[in-house]
Amino acid sequence: MTAPELIIDALTYGDIPQCAALEKQMFAEDSPWPASAFRAELNAPYNTYFAARERAGGEVIGYAGISTLGQPDAYECEIHTIAVDPAHRGRGIGKTLLEAMLTVADAVDAPVFLEVRTDNDVAITLYSRHGFSTAGIRRNYYQPSGADAYTMLRVPSSGRPLEPEEGPA
Repeated sequence: MTAPELIIDALTYGDIPQCAALEKQMFAEDSPWPASAFRAELNAPYNTYFAARERAGGEVIGYAGISTLGQPDAYECEIHTIAVDPAHRGRGIGKTLLEAMLTVADAVDAPVFLEVRTDNDVAITLYSRHGFSTAGIRRNYYQPSGADAYTMLRVPSSGRPLEPEEGPA
C-alpha cells in the first residue's frame, strides 16, 4: 500500500473548527488559539495560511501561517504558527508546510522571523536545516506555561543584508 499524496492548499474558513480542535489537543498548556483567532488571521490581508491534507477537500492534518509586513524592498515575514496533527507526524508534513511559507518570503526577498520553544528540538532542527539561526531568547514567552522561546531568523534568500532597523516585528 502506498502512502497518500500530501496536498498543500489554502486554509479556509471551513477549516477553522478543525484547527481550533487541533490547537486544544496540541497546545493545551500554552493558550491554544480559539476559532476567533483563526478567523482574525484569515481576515488579515498580509497573512497567508496553508493547510496540509491527504486528499483535496479532505481533513486538515497540518496548518501553518506567515505574515508579510513592511514595504516593497523592505518586507519582512513572520511565521505565526506551524502545527501537525500528532497522528500524522514524522512524515515530512511540517517540512512541506515550512517550505510553502518560505516560498512566500522568497517571493518578496524577505527575512523570516519565528519563535520556537527552547525545548522543541525537532522544530529547532527543522528550522536550522532551512537556514534559520538563533537570534535571541524570549523568557516566559509561552503562557501560561512560562516556557521560553528562541527567536530564530532566516536572512532573505538573495542574501541581502538586513538593514540595522530591521528586526522581529
